[in-house]
Amino acid sequence: IQKKEYKNLDFLASSFMCIGLTFFTLADSRISPNFSIFGISMISCALLCDAIIGNVQEKYIKIYAATNVEVVFYSYAIGFVYLAVIMVPTGSLQAGYNFCSDKPLVYFYALIFSVTGYLGMQVVLTLVKTYGALTAVTVTTCRKAFSIVLSFLFFSKPFTVHYIWAGGFVVLGIYLNYLSKNSNWDINIKLLL
Repeated sequence: IQKKEYKNLDFLASSFMCIGLTFFTLADSRISPNFSIFGISMISCALLCDAIIGNVQEKYIKIYAATNVEVVFYSYAIGFVYLAVIMVPTGSLQAGYNFCSDKPLVYFYALIFSVTGYLGMQVVLTLVKTYGALTAVTVTTCRKAFSIVLSFLFFSKPFTVHYIWAGGFVVLGIYLNYLSKNSNWDINIKLLL
């Protein structure tokens, strides 16, 4: 998207983090009776879109010297159009409106969710602007893995050894990303291969 050159170690680190998050999801499917291949596909698609949007945002921040507020506005405006095109014809928008009308407290929860989402997006865009899209995606992937770990602490959830493997892949990806940023490890990787 941005015609950037990445090191082999960057690709390896990203691959390990994605594999780790995929294994977390697959481990959930082993212990959950409600496994859905559609859900796995949606999560995989979300990870792919997460990687793409960071690069697109970084590109337009550089081209137009856009502020974080502008990037958030256009990102969400485009997302709103996509959602409207899907939700209006399927009737999902009306169903959501009816649900919120029956339970007005949902509006308060939506406000809290929106404010915290906006603040989180500001942090991510600051990371993109300061350190680049790859670092921002790495940080958000770490946050997702950390959220999974916290879910074990706060919610009763069955544990399987597959979570340890998944966590190991994520940690290895983070470590490789760290090595990539702090040394010229590409030469050593090429010698090994």
